[in-house]
Amino acid sequence: MNDLSIVIVTWNAKEVLLDCLESIQREIRSRSDDGRIETETLVVDNGSHDGSVAAVREQHPWAEVIALPENLGFAAGNNVGLRRAKGRHAVLLNSDTVVLPDALERCVRYLDANPDVGVAGLQLLNPDRSKQNCIHNFPGLLTEILPKWVLETSLPGRYPSKRYHHPAPIEVEAVLGACLFVRREVFESVGLMPEEYFFFLEETDWCFQIARAGWRVVHIPDARVIHIFGASTKKKVPAETRIEYHRSLYRFFRRNRGQLPLVLIVMLRVLKAIFYVVWRI
Repeated sequence: MNDLSIVIVTWNAKEVLLDCLESIQREIRSRSDDGRIETETLVVDNGSHDGSVAAVREQHPWAEVIALPENLGFAAGNNVGLRRAKGRHAVLLNSDTVVLPDALERCVRYLDANPDVGVAGLQLLNPDRSKQNCIHNFPGLLTEILPKWVLETSLPGRYPSKRYHHPAPIEVEAVLGACLFVRREVFESVGLMPEEYFFFLEETDWCFQIARAGWRVVHIPDARVIHIFGASTKKKVPAETRIEYHRSLYRFFRRNRGQLPLVLIVMLRVLKAIFYVVWRI
């Protein structure tokens, strides 16, 4: 059993995927034999038609490619990789990321030193090295009623964000799935990612189930990865992306908050849409 299984789900993102794999290979080769963690890399291709599979097999034959006949979505695609994974830990890594030095090893060592932590996320950076938000809170009535910045500035302990410097790892509710470390014991006992979601909030729901099972979820600020935010999906199909987010939001409420909060949220979203249309007129 190796230390870390790197699972990358990709869909028509050949160029950024190749850059991601190059950064992983560079990081693995840079470690000395004494400090090196043993890794495997699994690329799960969700039915791409841009030549991703052939390019990875040609340029990075050390990575195992799992070519799916169609796009199963983010959760189902990652679950294919997790079922094949052999590591003590796994990291779900977006194809539009670039791994920076020591990021993988820092997170593995942290999980090894903190056996009560089930999930860990690191600091995501924009290409210019500015910080991205990579901490999630579970959706609820308060998060839907009040603007995010109000919660983050008035209750920073309850709603941590990139607005404040975190000198040490902090416990959070959920982390972004662009780079999410999970302990093997967790997905073997709690289960894999919920495949009811096609895209958006699947990792948040997963963290919800993992936390409910008694595991801690932690953000590690001194481990970093560049994330070319939205390169793989949002910029390609923006309208469909927005619709899919709302579907996922309603699904989260239905699964975890109950029928009444779900009805209230749907009503709130409808009122917001009406107000926006009227205001534009």
